[in-house]
Amino acid sequence: MAQVTMRQMLEAGVHFGHQTRYWNPKMAPYIFGARGKIHIINLEKTLPLFTDAMNFLSGLAQKRGTILFVGTKRSAREPLAEEAARAGMPFVTSRWLGGMLTNFRTVKQSVSRLKELEAAETDGSFEKLVKHEVLARRRERDKLQASLGGIKDMNRLPDALFVIDIGHEDIAVQEAKKLGIPVIAVVDTNYNPELVDYAIPGNDDAIRAIQLYARAAADSILEGKAAAPAAAQGDANDFVELDEEGNPVAKVDRKPAPRRDAAPRKSAPRRDGGRDGGRGPRNDGAPAAK
Repeated sequence: MAQVTMRQMLEAGVHFGHQTRYWNPKMAPYIFGARGKIHIINLEKTLPLFTDAMNFLSGLAQKRGTILFVGTKRSAREPLAEEAARAGMPFVTSRWLGGMLTNFRTVKQSVSRLKELEAAETDGSFEKLVKHEVLARRRERDKLQASLGGIKDMNRLPDALFVIDIGHEDIAVQEAKKLGIPVIAVVDTNYNPELVDYAIPGNDDAIRAIQLYARAAADSILEGKAAAPAAAQGDANDFVELDEEGNPVAKVDRKPAPRRDAAPRKSAPRRDGGRDGGRGPRNDGAPAAK
């Protein structure tokens, strides 16, 4: 798991919360005090929760799970997109479309349309169209790319969400909760940490703090991927079975077993009391005695 120290959190400004008048009482256990009407977050409480969240991400990646990075506020867009791409995970940083999870089938149709437009531009199909048609298709492609480009390769619902600012991404959190998808989120002093599964009390506005969260999440995911067992090794006749934790539990050799020599087949006895009727060996070259 990616190691983040309390000093790094202090330098990134993770401990700075929101103004005291906007606080949520549910965050009281994680608040150290106030300075100049700004709440100060207790990093001694944040660090172990942060570690638990990163361990969860690493374990999920080890099982080949998909983590969707969500952060559409201006300060979160670039750090989340960069780190999600580095970890090979999908992301939403432009605008969360309502129903992106709960109406995923329709979203997949829009993603297919985006891929169709991209393919049409690269294979020369646009050259056969008039100018205004090309411009219209490019505008459509750019619009779809802005909202769905980060999930273009996400073929199924994610196994978890990693969210910056649950207030700004409340629709995403609600959809995930409705579908039973766990949410790992940075929660500032003005929101309820009980709304998510893995809350990280911390500053959700400062760019340096967001960079720290996103980098640690990507590092944890990459470590989990590196520790994932190979699903299949050896030749095509070998099969590796995985348990619920993703670990190999049995190996079955599918090579055909060697054939055993068949035992000599015995002839069935005749109805006349013997194989040769009790007459002994027959001599076809001489007439039978009367």
